[in-house]
Amino acid sequence: MEFFFFERITSSLDTLATKVQFPPMSSENELNPTPAGPKPWIDAGRKRVTAEDVARIAGVSRSAVSRAYTKGAYLSLEKRRRIHDAAEALGYRPNALAAGFNSNRSNLVAIVTGNLNNHYDGVFTAELVTRLNGLGKLPVVIGRTTDNIGDSEILEVLDYPLDALVIRAGSVKAETVEKCLRLQVPVIVSGRILAVGNVDCLCCDNHAGMEMAVAEFARSGRQRIGYLGGHPELSAEQERCAGFVAAMQKRHLEPVVMEHADFSFEGGYTTGTKILQGSDRPDAILCGNDAMALGVMNVARETLGLDVPGDLAIIGFDDIELACWPCFDLSTIRNPIDVTIDGIVSLLESRFADPARHGETIRIAPEFIPRSTH
Repeated sequence: MEFFFFERITSSLDTLATKVQFPPMSSENELNPTPAGPKPWIDAGRKRVTAEDVARIAGVSRSAVSRAYTKGAYLSLEKRRRIHDAAEALGYRPNALAAGFNSNRSNLVAIVTGNLNNHYDGVFTAELVTRLNGLGKLPVVIGRTTDNIGDSEILEVLDYPLDALVIRAGSVKAETVEKCLRLQVPVIVSGRILAVGNVDCLCCDNHAGMEMAVAEFARSGRQRIGYLGGHPELSAEQERCAGFVAAMQKRHLEPVVMEHADFSFEGGYTTGTKILQGSDRPDAILCGNDAMALGVMNVARETLGLDVPGDLAIIGFDDIELACWPCFDLSTIRNPIDVTIDGIVSLLESRFADPARHGETIRIAPEFIPRSTH
């Protein structure tokens, strides 16, 4: 059998843009050969190639094409080869969403993330996407470069046939989550505990983390301890701030200063300047995340010439990658990303296995990472 460039006489596809060896076909599938020549570029304006197109070219049924792309489905090797050759020639790819409808699984998992400019949230989202991809899921990321995600943005993604929704944004309203549940979309909330329906939640034990940090300051003899937190409306900040206050009260200590910024390096630098240039300068600052702690460290060392930790001890929270760089070597509380993502995957699998089960809450244990700044 000769190789040819072929041109199909149908309304659904203009040009067959490659040469493929095919076995004899019935008359209804015959093609008109065109002169050999350079391979033409695919017309960007044409419709997507369908399984019906592949079936016509390969001389098989539409269901045979479906079986060729269904794991474990029986199909003779000869038919499978003809189908794959035709698909390659036509530029065909199976419609994953359509296949999902047939199996009641779209594999779409939406991720509503926090501030993507926040180093921790950015890395967390990237690693979660990678993990979901490895499980054959198709992540849809909804995020901003601010800390507030609008409820309308979350509800819009519900127009898609989601298998699940993972929420990382700490400002999402409980009412919005309830709307998701009414649409039978499983919801996992990471970084916040929500007592709503059958929602699964997992969150770092922020109180325990703050207890560890204050205990380290007290152990090293620090008495004039200040606190720099993030946006007060965010759930993680509310827990960390409350944990700090409780740990101080436990030791009969009063905070020298309590300020809030925006969980950014710039916020830590600006608010840290205000704190350290004040009349009642602390000898230790506990920061609500590492980015702000690095900002405080920068103003202390580079702008004010203070020794860290001699004049000022600093502890952060999260243990981002920058924290262990030799130029920072920041003591911090680790909020483990790998353990949290393991928990998300476990909750997803449990929810898929039993959609009606009660919601589960997991508290992730933090860990104090001692370096040179405390």
